[in-house]
Amino acid sequence: MAKKENENKKQKHFWKDFRAELKKVIWPTKKQLANNTIVVVAMVLVTTVIVLILDLAFEALNTYGINKVKQTVKDSISTTVDEDKSEGENNQEENNNSENNQSTEGDNQTTNTVSE
Repeated sequence: MAKKENENKKQKHFWKDFRAELKKVIWPTKKQLANNTIVVVAMVLVTTVIVLILDLAFEALNTYGINKVKQTVKDSISTTVDEDKSEGENNQEENNNSENNQSTEGDNQTTNTVSE
């Protein structure tokens, strides 16, 4: 029973303190409330516009900047691969030509030997 009385006193004390604190609050007038609301809405709109501009700017950079760099890298890689392939073909042609020259020289030596 003592606990219930103690709890009741705590609750009454809480509500008294609560009312006392509410009396200390300085409530804004309607004009102040309207002004503060307008300021908050204006700041939200300004922030929205700034974020929108930054989003469009970064999207443009991504589209025209980074993707162009990627395309340039791909082009340079494909050009390098094409050059490597053509060099490989040239080397293969040179090898074929040198083999043909060697076989022709061998034929010439055989012919020279037979003629003697």
